[in-house]
Amino acid sequence: MLNEEKIQAMTDLAVFEKHQGRKIFPVNQYFKSDYVGGQLFRSFFGYTFSFALILLMWILYKLDVLMKGADIDQLIGWIRNWGLAYVTGLGGYLLITWKIYSRRYDFASRSQTMYVARLKHLDRKFGKDRGKENRGGAAL
Repeated sequence: MLNEEKIQAMTDLAVFEKHQGRKIFPVNQYFKSDYVGGQLFRSFFGYTFSFALILLMWILYKLDVLMKGADIDQLIGWIRNWGLAYVTGLGGYLLITWKIYSRRYDFASRSQTMYVARLKHLDRKFGKDRGKENRGGAAL
């Protein structure tokens, strides 16, 4: 005879695994500082690459001024402005990245704890029946 409560609990866990598992299970492999640090590292290179592309597009746009010979004060002003924009943007972007991935780690950690608790509950509640059902292929 099928135990509908057990089937429902196992189905709920399977649905949770399917929808949330991809998000929470990889996080379980890291400490919070390692996970967030890795994401900050990736964000740093992504932001730097994007900034370099935007800077390259701006240089190509201003190529006629540069080729005609911009004075040194104008070049220093451009470098200072672009450097300030890079540092300010990078700081803001890394702060946002840190907040987002810290929250994601905390959510995944709580979800993982909840998932394990539900598994333990399922095992405690229905684990004692396992031995009875497996003897001789029939339930006693």
